[in-house]
Amino acid sequence: MKKLIATLLVSVSMIGPGYAAESVPARQILDNEIREVGAATFTSPDYKPGLIRHIVLFRYKAGTTEKQREEIRSRFMDLAKSATRNGKPYIVVIESGKQSSGEGVAGGFEEAFVVTFSSEGDRNYYVGAPVVKETRYFDPQHQKFKEFVGPYLADGGVLVFDFKVTDRARLGSIMRSK
Repeated sequence: MKKLIATLLVSVSMIGPGYAAESVPARQILDNEIREVGAATFTSPDYKPGLIRHIVLFRYKAGTTEKQREEIRSRFMDLAKSATRNGKPYIVVIESGKQSSGEGVAGGFEEAFVVTFSSEGDRNYYVGAPVVKETRYFDPQHQKFKEFVGPYLADGGVLVFDFKVTDRARLGSIMRSK
């Protein structure tokens, strides 16, 4: 209970003037957590179970060809199989698609990926640096992908948003794509 109250106080104290709408508080909370529980616990499969969505948006540099984009997409999607822990995949699913909204608020982002994990520990293991600094506690395949894709992204060309699924509303069934 003391730990929960301390986390809430840290979170509340960081909300207010001087903090961007970005997840500065989330990063500080994660930094506090890893210091408190250690990297092994922070990245363990059973650390804070529940569905976690990791949304990644890309904005490519001018001149990035469609062939290069296809290679990026293929390598990202391949992480569902190649990203393993103790020889076993730990990603629940990866979904991707190109921007298709006509609302005019995509911010120039062109492609999205949604990675689903079954715990915060799995997400933490996947994300690795800059949150997890000890290489034995993060996925080398994802790190290699980040190094590969970096040169193709424009300045500010990646946006990441993570959340724990807390609410779900559903009407009907999910449409199958052809």
